[in-house]
Amino acid sequence: MSAPATAPAGHGGSGNVSGTAVLAITGWGVVSPLGTGAAAFTSGLAAGGPGPADVSEMFEEELPRPDGFAVTDFSAKDHLGRKGTSFLDRSTALALVACGQAIADAGLVVDETNTQRVGIALGTTAGSVKSTSDYSRATYVEDKPYLVNPLIFPNAVMNASAGQAAIRYKMRGVNATVAGGQVAALSALRYARGQIALGRVDVLLVGATEEYCPQSAWATEFAMREHGGTLAAGEGAAVFVVEDAERVRAEGRQPDAEVLAIEVGTHLPEDETTPGSDFSPTLARVITRAVERAGVRPEDVWAVASAENGMPVRDGYEDAAITTVLGTGPERIRVKALAGEAASASNALQFAAVLARHRGDAALDGRVSVVTSRTPDGVVGAAVLRGWRGRDRDAC
Repeated sequence: MSAPATAPAGHGGSGNVSGTAVLAITGWGVVSPLGTGAAAFTSGLAAGGPGPADVSEMFEEELPRPDGFAVTDFSAKDHLGRKGTSFLDRSTALALVACGQAIADAGLVVDETNTQRVGIALGTTAGSVKSTSDYSRATYVEDKPYLVNPLIFPNAVMNASAGQAAIRYKMRGVNATVAGGQVAALSALRYARGQIALGRVDVLLVGATEEYCPQSAWATEFAMREHGGTLAAGEGAAVFVVEDAERVRAEGRQPDAEVLAIEVGTHLPEDETTPGSDFSPTLARVITRAVERAGVRPEDVWAVASAENGMPVRDGYEDAAITTVLGTGPERIRVKALAGEAASASNALQFAAVLARHRGDAALDGRVSVVTSRTPDGVVGAAVLRGWRGRDRDAC
C-alpha cells in the first residue's frame, strides 16, 4: 500500500483550519504487558492479560514490590536490530517499536516524496525518568566531568523518543512532545487534529510511551498508598497513524476508527460539590461536550475506556461523571487493571483497547465509544471514537 497523496505546503486534508477536523486512525502499534503488536494485544486483552510479572531481577536498585506490569522479555535489538540501539533508554525503545508497528499496520510508506508531510506527536509524563534521575545523580556522586557518562544525556530530555523516531523512520514533518501525564495521548491527538486541519502535515504518528523503572515504580507505590490503591506500576507504548478522515474516505480507504471529538478541561474549586477534590462535574461537562460535538447520543455509546486504577475515591469521581452523562449502559473497559498504572502510556493503551475490541469483532463496526482520563491535579479529558474492524491487513 502506498503512502497517501501529499498536499502542497500550507494546504491539506479538507482545508479546515478551525482545528475541528475529524481524524482517521489508519493503523496502530503497541508494546505492552498484554502483548506486542496489534494482534497480540487484541488477544491479550480478550484473555484478560497475564497479570503482573516478576520484576525483582530487572534492576540493581531496590523496588517497592517484586511484581509489576513490565514487559520483562522486551529487548530493543530483537525488534530494531543492534545498530543504533545500544544507548536507547527503555521509553524510547518502546516508542520506536510501536512506531514501526503502526507504520507497517497502516501500510504507510515514508520516502522522499512525502517525508516532509509525515510527522510525530508523542505523549509522555516527563520523558525517561530513569535517564534523567541517573544523569542527575551522577553529577553529584561521580567526578565531573570524567565519570559522568555523556551518552546518558540525550535520553534525559523529554523529546528524545519523538526525535529518535523521526530519525529512524525518516519523518521530517511536525515533531512534537506533549508532556501531559495521564491525559498526554488524548492531548497529543488533539494537537495532531489542529496540525492536520491547518495543513501543516498530512500524516502524524500519535501516541505515548512510558517505561517501567525503579523511579516510576516507587512513585506509583507512594501514590497508591496515599489514595487506597494497590495497583502496581506498568509500562508500554501505543502509537496510531492518523490522517484527515475526509481524505481517507474520499480515497476509499477503511480506517480503524474516526476520532469524532476530543475535549480537555481543568477542575476548578467552584466545581466541587463537596469539600475535597471532586472533579466529577468538570469531567461530566467535558464528556457532555465531546458527545455533543461528535453529534452522537449518549445512548449510542457502547463502551467507555476509563482511567480507573483502583484508587477508590478518584475512581468514584470518574465513575460518577461517566454515569451522569452516559448512564450505566456502556460496557466499561478498564485497561489499567490489566496493564498497570503507566501514566501517559495507559492513556494510549485505552485507545488501543477500543481499537482492539473493534479489530476482534466485526459486529462492532460503526459503533461509538468514549475514552476518559484524568490527572491527579485535576486535568480531565474525553474523546469520542467511531470504530470498525478495519481493512484486511493480509491484502497489503
